[in-house]
Amino acid sequence: MNINLRPGGKKSITKTRWHTAASGSLWSLGLLLVLSATMVPFREHLSVATTALVLVVPVVVGVSIGGFVAGILATLAGFLTYDFIFIPPYYTLSVGQTQNWAALVVYVIVMTVVAQVVSRLDSARAEAKRRAGELRRLFDISELLVKESPEPELVETIVKTVKQAFNLSGAALLLPTGHALELVASAGDRLQENELARLTSEAQQPVTLGSYGEPDQDFQVIALSPSGDPIGLLVLRGHLATRGDQDLLRAFTNHLALALERNQMRNKAMRAQLLEETDKLRRSLVGAVSHDLRSPLATIKVSTSTLLDPDSPVGSSEAQELIRLIDMQADRLDRLVTNLLDMTRIQSGSLELRRRPIMVDDLICEALAVVCPPTEKHSVLFQPTPGIPLVDVDSVLICQVLINLIDNAIRYSAPGDPIVVSAQVFSDELLVVSVQDCGPGIPADEREGIFQMFNRRESGGRGGLGLAIAKSFVVAHGQRIWVDSSPNGGSCFTFTLPISKT
Repeated sequence: MNINLRPGGKKSITKTRWHTAASGSLWSLGLLLVLSATMVPFREHLSVATTALVLVVPVVVGVSIGGFVAGILATLAGFLTYDFIFIPPYYTLSVGQTQNWAALVVYVIVMTVVAQVVSRLDSARAEAKRRAGELRRLFDISELLVKESPEPELVETIVKTVKQAFNLSGAALLLPTGHALELVASAGDRLQENELARLTSEAQQPVTLGSYGEPDQDFQVIALSPSGDPIGLLVLRGHLATRGDQDLLRAFTNHLALALERNQMRNKAMRAQLLEETDKLRRSLVGAVSHDLRSPLATIKVSTSTLLDPDSPVGSSEAQELIRLIDMQADRLDRLVTNLLDMTRIQSGSLELRRRPIMVDDLICEALAVVCPPTEKHSVLFQPTPGIPLVDVDSVLICQVLINLIDNAIRYSAPGDPIVVSAQVFSDELLVVSVQDCGPGIPADEREGIFQMFNRRESGGRGGLGLAIAKSFVVAHGQRIWVDSSPNGGSCFTFTLPISKT
């Protein structure tokens, strides 16, 4: 993929190296002049060996600053200075005695070895520093693998991390959107329009991870392929100084690709889980509604079929009873529709409280009028308690709570068994309302679950929409609801209401 690749990296690196060598050489020559000028007045009193030891210092300084080349130049300059100024006869290149030749040879050998040793030490120190930097950068990128971030934040972190870690002038990330590549994040120098167009047009054949060019190229395209298949393109602007940087970049891109792939897989898993939960709720809703619809619809169907059958021996009183039964079951269906609408309000978050002070006795009587019309002979007992204070509630919602609890008690109580509704003061701030039935009771391990949406047991246990909605309405008031029960001893549903302060 040819995308505005500009050579020049090697030339820049060569210039830097020669500049460093020249700097080291100048430092060593300057120090050599200073030391020589200092020792000249005392050269008659200095031994040849002492002078040689002093002249080691410029070589070490030159190697430390400019590398091995500067060290060799410092050694050559030291050799000439040693011979010309400090070995008799002075100010000539003549060596004279044999021992002076030995001193010069030893000086050159020792200085060459010193230059090489110091150069290697500096190289080892630089390599150790580079390795420490690589480890630090790898540690920074490893945080992306353990940190769970939203995708927009993750892609921004990826491009910023790469740009800063390799001192690049720019970095950009392109991810597939449909059948094209889209620029999702960039840092530093932005991609030009023609460069971006060429990348997106060639998205069908992305550059592989190993073909992103030589170190002298300052525009590189890297395919992020954690599992073999590319999941995006990383575009870098700027050259990498060494082959080690390229190897580190390879590790970086692999880690970044893993972080990006893990984020995408987590998003897919969350979407799959959401779809699974939605499907579960849908099935539960169908199961709960069908269960609640079955009994009233069956009663209405049987009653209407009997009334419409001309051969059916139904008298006037029996016909009135069937009509009354149809009316009662129609009311049950109406309450089911109301519960479904209430459930929609709860799940959409549009439930709003309209509080006002009201007598709890009035709420109970209103609920009994809906569930047990005066023409019916249900065994629901309620004795108003004098002196009960007003409660500060949404009367419509709390009335629906009472309707659902009383209806639940009637459905699970045998004909003729009493159902008791009561209210009493619990504290200075709370009042409790109870609905007691004589049904089969609820096992201890199911008492919390019956208040969950669509929790009806296949075996016929309590639950479903009514109790879940009752709990939601009570909780919306900042109160609580619970059930006490014993096997074959009935159940008592109790909830608290806030006492009005006005």
